[in-house]
Amino acid sequence: MASEQHNEVTVNNFLNYLRFEKRYSSHTIIAYQEDLQQFFTYLREQFSMPEPALAEIAPSFVRSWLASLKENKNSAKTIKRKISALKSFFKYFVRIGGLEQSPMTIIISPKASRRLPVFMEQKETETLFNHIEFPDTWSGHTERLILAILYNTGMRRSELVNLKESQVNTAAGSIKVLGKGNKERVIPVSPLLKKEINEYIAQKVRILEQPNRVYLLVNDKGRKLSISYVYNAIRKCLSVVTTIDKKSPHVLRHTFATHLLNNGADLNDVKELLGHASLAATQMYTHLNIEKLKDIYKKAHPKA
Repeated sequence: MASEQHNEVTVNNFLNYLRFEKRYSSHTIIAYQEDLQQFFTYLREQFSMPEPALAEIAPSFVRSWLASLKENKNSAKTIKRKISALKSFFKYFVRIGGLEQSPMTIIISPKASRRLPVFMEQKETETLFNHIEFPDTWSGHTERLILAILYNTGMRRSELVNLKESQVNTAAGSIKVLGKGNKERVIPVSPLLKKEINEYIAQKVRILEQPNRVYLLVNDKGRKLSISYVYNAIRKCLSVVTTIDKKSPHVLRHTFATHLLNNGADLNDVKELLGHASLAATQMYTHLNIEKLKDIYKKAHPKA
């Protein structure tokens, strides 16, 4: 029991660093916490190490754990994330002087297969916004604005539900988004979307009895939207216009980026609009364009 408490304190110190200094999302912190707890449980059970000092954890112990994950059919993507959690964990203790050298320096991450982002064709988004009738109810108004904001700004689902009225500057035609790591970015707003947002805010005050004036999007009770509300609304609406298997809010983010690049936008500009920390994350859309060109070539070239 004492050993578990010792490990828990060590892990919690690292998680607090991620939470308060690195400003990681709660989702990432929970994932890292589970990974680290799983690792220390493995050390206790397989190597009889009830209270290991960090310096006692050899690369061979890490490799053994990773091998067990592979035997248990964990995907390369999952294993890669767990390696990332351990690398960050040991790197932190090296940085603060609690460890001389990380056992992760010779650990190589497996290559995860690259999956191209799923997106909607332009004709499908035109059908969604120009030909689908949303019910004249508060839920109908909210669902349409959810779709319009996600497709026109490319923001993440968490950014959407936490979007405040004060972050929308209709006079300047922009939205200030608070993204991962509390990093702010400003996204331009089209005149049409600006009009829809202004109308929604006016209706909120007029129709709802106790509207939440802090957050932009609210349910019919006037309360802030939940993550599941947005997911269910997107899935329902996209099912009407597209046959793609994945119908999540992230599909609209991928669609936003893909349509920008297909229409000549610069990759660096798209990176800034999406709030990516590095260009590498945005470059997956370049791969997608290459695949599209290959398809066009096969269909159109007589020698293909």
